[in-house]
Amino acid sequence: MLSLATQREFTAYGPSHLVVLAIFAVGAVLLVWIGRRQSEAQARVLGRVLAVLLIAAYAVALVYKLIRPDIQTSVPLQLCDVAELAAAYALWSQRHWAFALAYYWGLLLSSQALITPDVGTPAEGAPDFPHHLFLTFFTLHVLVVWAAIYLTWGQRNRPSWRDYRFTVGVTFLWAAFTFIFNAITGTNYGYLNRKPPTASVLDVLGPWPIYLLTEIAIVLAVWALMTWPWQRRSVTEPTVRSRAQEI
Repeated sequence: MLSLATQREFTAYGPSHLVVLAIFAVGAVLLVWIGRRQSEAQARVLGRVLAVLLIAAYAVALVYKLIRPDIQTSVPLQLCDVAELAAAYALWSQRHWAFALAYYWGLLLSSQALITPDVGTPAEGAPDFPHHLFLTFFTLHVLVVWAAIYLTWGQRNRPSWRDYRFTVGVTFLWAAFTFIFNAITGTNYGYLNRKPPTASVLDVLGPWPIYLLTEIAIVLAVWALMTWPWQRRSVTEPTVRSRAQEI
C-alpha cells in the first residue's frame, strides 16, 4: 500500500474519476440489456450475485473504518450506507418496498456521489486509485446506482405514489434518528446538524436550518418528478388498450 506521503490525491473529473464514470455508463447499459433478455431464474441469479458483491464491498469498507474507529466517520449512518443495504436486499429478495428505497435513494442521492464525489476522510485525505478509500467509495456507489437502474429498466419494476410516500416516511425516520444521534455525540452524519467544514453546494442553500428545509423541498419535488411519468403511463396505457378493443 502506498504511504500517504506518496499517495496521489484524488481530483474530481481527473483520469481515475473519468474511468469510473465510463465503467459505470457501460455497466448500466449492459445491465439493462441483459435484464430485458434473461429468464426469471437468470434474473434471480444475477440479482443475488450483485447483492453479494454489494454486501462484500460494504463489509470491506466497514472493516477498514473499524480498524481505526472514529465516531465521526465509522458509524454507518450516512443515508448512502442505508441505501447500500436496501439495494442489496432489493437485489436479493426482489421485494418491492426495498426496490422503492433503492430507486429513490440510489438514482437521486447515491448518484450525486458519482457526480460530486467526497472521497476519503479528514484523517486520510482524499486518496486516488488504488487506495482502499477510493475503491470502496466508488464500488459501493456504482453498485447502488446500478441496482436501481437494473431493477427499474432491466427488471421493469415501477415506482408508485405509495412507494413515494413510503420512501419519504423512511427517510424522515432516518433523519430524525441521525439528527438525535448527532446531537448526543457531536457528530454530523448527513450534514443534518451543521454544514460540512469545506465548501459544498449547501453553501448556496442558506444557513442552518434553512438549507435543510431547502434540501427537503428539492428532494420531495424531484422524487415526485421521478414518480409521475411511471404513474402517468400506467393510467394512459389501459385507456389506449380499451380504445383499441373498441375499434
